[in-house]
Amino acid sequence: MRVNAVFEGGGVKAIGLAGAVSEAEKRGVDFHQVAGTSSGSIVASLLAAGYTGNDMKTIIMNTPFQRFLKKSWIHQVKWVGPVFRLFIKKGLYAGEELEQWIYKLLLAKGIRTFGDLRKGQLKIIASDITMGRLLVLPDDIARYGIQPEHLTVAKAVRMSTSIPYFFEPVIIRKNAPRRKGESFSDQFVHIVDGGLLSNFPLWIFDQKQRWEQGARPLPTLGFQLVGRGGHEGNKIIGPLTMLQALFSTMMDAHDERYIEEHKAFRTIKIPTLDVHTTEFDLSKEKSLALYEAGQKAAAKFLDKWSYESYLEKCKAMKVAARAMAER
Repeated sequence: MRVNAVFEGGGVKAIGLAGAVSEAEKRGVDFHQVAGTSSGSIVASLLAAGYTGNDMKTIIMNTPFQRFLKKSWIHQVKWVGPVFRLFIKKGLYAGEELEQWIYKLLLAKGIRTFGDLRKGQLKIIASDITMGRLLVLPDDIARYGIQPEHLTVAKAVRMSTSIPYFFEPVIIRKNAPRRKGESFSDQFVHIVDGGLLSNFPLWIFDQKQRWEQGARPLPTLGFQLVGRGGHEGNKIIGPLTMLQALFSTMMDAHDERYIEEHKAFRTIKIPTLDVHTTEFDLSKEKSLALYEAGQKAAAKFLDKWSYESYLEKCKAMKVAARAMAER
């Protein structure tokens, strides 16, 4: 069965997404177009490059995720150092280690830029916080004078995974003449984690689907991370933790209404075992447990799923949407 797939962001919790992918592939699911936000963009890009769910398991078990949190000399200055770096660089960590990691994995499959993939095969969500808009990459990078097919996939993943205040934003220059009175710094835009605006872009393939009689559009399946440990709450002890709590809440709740209305028939809900988004020191045992949780969730969903039921519910969804628009 060929499907389009959308992967939710969730930091290290995305290990569960890889497990769900593995189980889906065992049942004959073939991924046609894929999209993802934040860590979901990592899974989507690896799939687009030709990695399987089992391949991802091997990668996960052999990757010490703490390496992504490479500290500079300034981190050694207790208390003041991290705050100073945050003030100057706008992030505690550079994010370059993560970008290089995904770059090498993709290059091993012959993938460097989006031009190395089928057109439309991979879509990645990021947030331009300077202009205040959501970006669907690679297409929207054209707004900045960059040819979409020339954008490296690893750079797009880096943009999408830049958790505000945790990783540095990606900064690029606007493709526009300098206006009178505009400073040099105004020429640049800051791009951060796509979860800021849409952490689970289940809508991304809907606009191209056709539901007329006789048409057989590809189904879109969502892979959603659930059980975020919300019962524990966010511990706030200062300005930085407050900002992190704000972002965490927004990531988890931004698409909530949309998901609740449409998730039941096209979303695989993967338990995250109370793992936190930035728990980069996750043990191999916990990583394996997350992976297996994804496998079980996919098995449970696919045991009951059918294309005919999916199509009926999608048609009903379109009718309801038109009725709302006509009010």
